[in-house]
Amino acid sequence: MDEKLVSIIIPIYNSEKYLKKCIDSILEQKYNNLEIILINDGSTDNSGKICDRLAIEDKRIKVIHKENGGLSDARNAGIDIAKGKYITFIDSDDYVSEDYVEYMYNLLKQNNTKMSTCETQVVNIEKETEMETQFVENIEILTKRDLFYKILFAQKSDVSAYSKLYETELFKDIRYPKGVVYEDTATTYKLIEKCDKIATGNKKCYFYCTRPDSISKMKGFNKNELDYIKNTDEMLAY
Repeated sequence: MDEKLVSIIIPIYNSEKYLKKCIDSILEQKYNNLEIILINDGSTDNSGKICDRLAIEDKRIKVIHKENGGLSDARNAGIDIAKGKYITFIDSDDYVSEDYVEYMYNLLKQNNTKMSTCETQVVNIEKETEMETQFVENIEILTKRDLFYKILFAQKSDVSAYSKLYETELFKDIRYPKGVVYEDTATTYKLIEKCDKIATGNKKCYFYCTRPDSISKMKGFNKNELDYIKNTDEMLAY
């Protein structure tokens, strides 16, 4: 298989408790031609030291230490220096299957698309339990219009930045909005718009870990929801 360089961008903020599991899952990828970009976004714990140690152990790892600017700013910093033909994002408290990159790369290459997706499995980070389900593979090659429809009606995929492989060229004039929560809601549809078709697979290769202090898991209505409403309104209008 002709393996083009894939840049994996991991924004990190005070994730020392979860970081090893995340990075280990990346280092164990079957797909080897990787550029692993760790963005230490002003962490006040030992996350930065862990990143530096890992970079010494594996030459594929690059580390950026920066002042805290939020998730969007960290992702953008990674995009700005990425040298891969393709980009994927992984959050530092999540982890992926060993074929995460390989699966989406094959989808993208075999179907000549600029973007591919896998599915996400939600995991309770405290219990570390994964739901076991019988897997029957279903691959669809969707037009951007069809994927928009499925996303808006929660029928397939979603607007998350992770669990997707993008041709880096798609980000030429697109960045995540700084200081906005639910930033992927404001961005992913713009990337989809640049694709004639998208290869979607239903294999669960990305493990999204829920934890009590997660921004997206705050109980009740909070001001962060206003960003979500604004971003969604803009997407619907688009």
